[in-house]
Amino acid sequence: MPGIRVNAGTAKGRKLKMVPGEGSRPIMDRVKLALFNIIGPAIRDAVFLDLFGGTGSVGIEALSRGAASATFIETDRHALQIIHANLDATRLAPKAKVIRGDALTYLESEPEISFDYIYIAPPQYAGVWAKALAQIDAQPQWLNPDGWAIAQIDPLEYSEQTLQNLVLIDQRKYGNTLLCFYERPGE
Repeated sequence: MPGIRVNAGTAKGRKLKMVPGEGSRPIMDRVKLALFNIIGPAIRDAVFLDLFGGTGSVGIEALSRGAASATFIETDRHALQIIHANLDATRLAPKAKVIRGDALTYLESEPEISFDYIYIAPPQYAGVWAKALAQIDAQPQWLNPDGWAIAQIDPLEYSEQTLQNLVLIDQRKYGNTLLCFYERPGE
């Protein structure tokens, strides 16, 4: 598998370490580039949550492009080491918070802060993305007004979700990756 890089910003071109094994599904560079083209300049000064941290690639890209802060949630000890190494290599560690824990358990707690973007990219085919989205929907204060919850899934995983506080506003398919964008309506 080819390596992943930071596409733009202060850490542009830096190669990121990968998490060995099958436990993570890193975002392809072209999908990450498309994602941040969709977000655009709104990433500047944003507060970003990378729920299933993996390599940390998405949150690191957000920081490199000017996000004020990024929080990474990850359970795997090796992945946590990779996130820390990647943050150090990109010199973005001061703007990052890395939490060892389960993303779904994290979302059960009362939010300490609200986020502008919550990135949901769990392991495939376990329905975890839908559970995470349902938890954010149940406590919409996880998202700032105008904030987005973004799920990265295989298109075969997609199913319409019954939500009270969030609405699907866009979907983009890139090969075997589907990005689903949700926001609070009327915000």
